[in-house]
Amino acid sequence: MVCVSNPERRYVISFGCPDRTGIIARISGFLAEHGGWIVEAAYHTDPDTGWFFTRQVVRADSLPFDATELRARFAEVAKSLSAESSWQVSDSGERRRAVILVSKAGHCLYDLLGRVASGELDVDVAAVIGNHTSLGDITRAHGIPFHHVPFPSGNAEAKSAAFAEVRKLVDEHDPHAVVLARFMQVLPADLCEAWAGRALNIHHSFLPSFVGARPYHQAHARGVKLIGATCHYVTADLDAGPIVDQDVIRVDHGDSVEDMVRKGRDIEKVTLARGLRWHLEGRVLVHGNRTVVF
Repeated sequence: MVCVSNPERRYVISFGCPDRTGIIARISGFLAEHGGWIVEAAYHTDPDTGWFFTRQVVRADSLPFDATELRARFAEVAKSLSAESSWQVSDSGERRRAVILVSKAGHCLYDLLGRVASGELDVDVAAVIGNHTSLGDITRAHGIPFHHVPFPSGNAEAKSAAFAEVRKLVDEHDPHAVVLARFMQVLPADLCEAWAGRALNIHHSFLPSFVGARPYHQAHARGVKLIGATCHYVTADLDAGPIVDQDVIRVDHGDSVEDMVRKGRDIEKVTLARGLRWHLEGRVLVHGNRTVVF
């Protein structure tokens, strides 16, 4: 038995299961039995699917055992509630790790590195991997390793080898999050599966209306009045994974294409950082192609 004495340390229990009476009583009863002190609790029932979702935050020092033992004991509760296999218990005392993938556009990377450096985003960036070298200097300036993995165009075999190298570099760190910060390569299906529930992507919210190159130019020509960004989990369905966060900003006839690009980048930065934070805090539960964000 291990008692954790840090009053700020938290264990987070989150899961989804078929809805029925007595779920909350089962959870709270289990925690009360061991002296668990709940400091935050969130619940949601989806009437369309008949599923119940919850996120429970418990003071670690209120339990007579550590997170590993909590997982082992809670497994029986999860099984009795027919919880999804994705139920999890996380420990705020364990440092979170992220690996960031980039291409040439640096606005999202600059923003994330700044938030990490200031302590606003509580995560260790283990590495940045780019298919171009342009963002190597800023990465190294923050004391973070930068790996350049080129992706030759028009060569399927070379691209497959490049993705194999990226996978090797990422998996060495076993990150809690793989962040595609404007990484302009489409992940193959095997990587989407390997990093399911961990890989986060950011893109403009014009899709599916303005696909392909120069979406802001297309939107400007169409006279759109709202632009935005979508942060979502990566799946084999391109840009169609479960949505973690979205945001918008108004534009009008006086905005040039350059104005729209600038505003769009601002929204992308905020939305990606917010989605990543929620993911790292265990606030996002995925059910099918939808999410519940507590």
